[in-house]
Amino acid sequence: MNSVYIDESGYTGADLLNQDQPFQAASAIYISDSDAMSLIAKHFPKLKSEELKYRDLARRQTNWNALLALQSDLLKNYECVSYICDKRFLLILHFLDYAVEPFYYDRGINLYEDGGNYSLASLLYYTGDTLLKGDNFLNILSLFQSAMKSKSEVSVVSLIEKVKASPWHELPEAFGPLAHESSSCIEAIMHKDVSTDGAYVVLFSLISRLEVMLSKNYKIIHDRSKNLEQYDITLNKMITHRDEVSFKETELTTLKFPLKLASVSQIDSRDSPGVQLADVLVGGIIDSSKAITGKKVNDYNRRIVNLYKDNQLIHLLPNIDFTEQKKFRKGTQGSEVIDYFSRHFS
Repeated sequence: MNSVYIDESGYTGADLLNQDQPFQAASAIYISDSDAMSLIAKHFPKLKSEELKYRDLARRQTNWNALLALQSDLLKNYECVSYICDKRFLLILHFLDYAVEPFYYDRGINLYEDGGNYSLASLLYYTGDTLLKGDNFLNILSLFQSAMKSKSEVSVVSLIEKVKASPWHELPEAFGPLAHESSSCIEAIMHKDVSTDGAYVVLFSLISRLEVMLSKNYKIIHDRSKNLEQYDITLNKMITHRDEVSFKETELTTLKFPLKLASVSQIDSRDSPGVQLADVLVGGIIDSSKAITGKKVNDYNRRIVNLYKDNQLIHLLPNIDFTEQKKFRKGTQGSEVIDYFSRHFS
């Protein structure tokens, strides 16, 4: 069976405000171990360590050209996809999912229609600090994250009090539901099966694109790590799900069940050249995020971005081009996906 190797970087569980790791990423590559070994030998013939580790190599500028050449080789000649997510933006999307959307749902308004939630989240990302003045927005996000984790009444009350004490009238569409103590929003935050963990979002995006890219059944192999154990739980639920159903996600992607994905397993990265190459891709896309977001641009990370074709890179980043957002997500079934996955993959 065809093997797809995946690796992740920046996973911090339910903590999406980690300042040291603001981005979460994952990469997948469809390649044989023999091809992977040949590529490593071609681009790093003098490698002395027992495995190719992106982070060790990228520290030295003398390795940048070889790393770029390797990533270019992979992206030109193999089926690859990488996902990059701004975790603060993801937390804002979660805030809309649980602290805002239930209020609108009760009134027959579809916040997800044509990606309306992404547009509102992007607006909040760029203007939330200014609209709520000072640290109010950051504190609300932090209290929301804590309430989603603890599920305690005390934490929810603290969140609501912080919203009420802030200038929430500046954007009542986003903060009004909690300011008015919407019972539906409180119930959604308190629900035992939801959290701000980013593993589900990463996997859902990667699998959606792999299912489109690959025509035959495949298996996923990843590094043996605690971070990826959470991925296994969700993946196995998706693999064993046999209902025939499909959801349009974006202009490019529709996810259909049952999946072509047949199994998932772990391996020590030292024994898997394929996993080592997935590590190179995900390490590169984390570095390239600095160029994508304009936070830190050098010639190396800018050139990584340019290696990717549009269908090889998935962004979960804020975008205030609302016309483009609406076109890209027109007709998407965000509300249906949330409901379906809550029932079957919690």
